[in-house]
Amino acid sequence: MSSDHGHTSGHSHTPGDSSRTRLTIAFVITAVILLAEVVGAAITGSLALLVDAGHMLTDAGGLLLALFAANLATRAASARRTWGYGRAEVLAATAQAGVLLAVGVFVVVEGIQRLVHPPEIAANGLLVFGIIGLAGNIASILVLASSRKSNFNLRAAFLEVVNDALGSLAVIVAAIVIATTGWTRADAVAALLVGALILPRSFILLRETVDVLLESTPRGLDLDSVRAHLLEVPHVVAVHDLHATQIATGLPVLTAHVVVDDSCFYDGHASSMLDDLQECVASHFSVQIEHSTFQLERAVHSAHEHETHA
Repeated sequence: MSSDHGHTSGHSHTPGDSSRTRLTIAFVITAVILLAEVVGAAITGSLALLVDAGHMLTDAGGLLLALFAANLATRAASARRTWGYGRAEVLAATAQAGVLLAVGVFVVVEGIQRLVHPPEIAANGLLVFGIIGLAGNIASILVLASSRKSNFNLRAAFLEVVNDALGSLAVIVAAIVIATTGWTRADAVAALLVGALILPRSFILLRETVDVLLESTPRGLDLDSVRAHLLEVPHVVAVHDLHATQIATGLPVLTAHVVVDDSCFYDGHASSMLDDLQECVASHFSVQIEHSTFQLERAVHSAHEHETHA
């Protein structure tokens, strides 16, 4: 006997119209800044500005990908895709994180070369384009800030515009240093600082999204604790094949085989036990599991099971 359970409290697992609108605005702002910085890098010869323009290019692509994923995630589930396209946001965030890591590595390599052989930099032009970039970045941050924790997709988008803002700020500082001291290596130093900011944040996001794709246990959920709680439910004899994973942001799922007293199958108690088990995993843990499936078994059923997992 098995049962699937899902709360219907109105909680949505897909980005709404507001989130998609925010992503659209952020994309347009980023695209405009990108064009301005490409022109600025050509005029000034600045690596920091060129790197920021490259970063903006990946961000514009990332935001476009995020927008596509946000629209895809709103599609209804089907017989072929029973969870719909909810995992599209995880795939988009993974791709964005991977590209950002590549940009960070390029920044470090090119920055070191520029430290050894610093080129001439047009400080005044660098300052102007740095200010333009920062203004646009701040506008994007304000647009995305309130929804940045909604899902991996929006978190990746917000992370990208924050990194852009830090990059623009580094460009401005480099321009001021070059204008006042003539030390052109400040441009390479600024580029390296941007790289140092990009790499760790991108790695963390990539690790978290890959965990979802590998169907790892959701962070903050201890399966040993889940098992212990399930065993405390009256008439439960054993729990095996306990699995928990995450389909998308805010959508953890859990399955388990639960061995119960034989009497439960004769006195009609099995159905109420399912309610108890589902309520247990839905309310006792920091990660609320809204979708759980339990297979109730008699002890003798284990002889018919394949080798069980933990």
